[in-house]
Amino acid sequence: MVQIHESPSGGIPRKPRDSELDVYGVTHVGTVRAQNQDHFLIASLHKHLAIHQTSIPRDSLSAAGTDRLAFLAMVADGVGGSAGGEEASRFALDAITEYITRSVHCYYTADPNNDAEFTHVLQEGAMRVHARLTQRADGTDGAGMATTLTAFLGVWPRAYILQVGDSRYYTLRHGALHQMSRDQTVAEELIAAGVIRRSDPGHERWRHVLSSAIGGPEASPVVTAVENDWHHVHLLCSDGLTKHVSDEQIAERLRTMTSSRQACETLLKDALEGGGSDNITIVVGRAVPLPEG
Repeated sequence: MVQIHESPSGGIPRKPRDSELDVYGVTHVGTVRAQNQDHFLIASLHKHLAIHQTSIPRDSLSAAGTDRLAFLAMVADGVGGSAGGEEASRFALDAITEYITRSVHCYYTADPNNDAEFTHVLQEGAMRVHARLTQRADGTDGAGMATTLTAFLGVWPRAYILQVGDSRYYTLRHGALHQMSRDQTVAEELIAAGVIRRSDPGHERWRHVLSSAIGGPEASPVVTAVENDWHHVHLLCSDGLTKHVSDEQIAERLRTMTSSRQACETLLKDALEGGGSDNITIVVGRAVPLPEG
């Protein structure tokens, strides 16, 4: 097998071409809920935004520029069990996309090894969206106007993970699955404080109660910088997947995947067969090298 992903100098692996990105997303209402309050978005950032796939209605696709500056994937899970949750998740993706697109100048000038600039952009964007959604809710009855938000911003050879809430980001590296995000729930806060243990009966009661959400009483965006590579598989998902599919099963599906679409559809089937008690959203991505020329 020809190794084609190392740079000529043996340093940073070359950036995948657009044609070498295998990324796919699905969202499903599940078997119990009447409405899907989840949304996702997959896009590349050129000199302007080029949307590849989204569950948000749109009139037209933008044309891609000649060089990809960054890659963006996001999942938002509306909170509240009402139409407000669906509106909140849609609004959050629209607003954070707008903010990141306006901030695209940082990708031209930033040192790829300087995490501070990208961290600032994502945290600031999340807080601005939180303020806008809170203000929007104040102008209505405000019921259910909150959402989780988990975003992957790939700036080769790094990736920046923004999380607010409990939608998760996983990476599969060398066959091992790693949950890189930490659920922002009351249960996790109590565990971190040493108040309860994961095995305690009270853990289940607080496991799905958010301690942080866009538009909620508290928003605490966390940004994690991770190394990216050709051999990594990335997964973003709402808790509709992880309620019914174990990490071991997710890892096996990603290890044996033939494409990102196949992995998404198989994991969705697993979640539905496991009960489908919530909306389910899954985004899987990886880089697949093609021969030069």
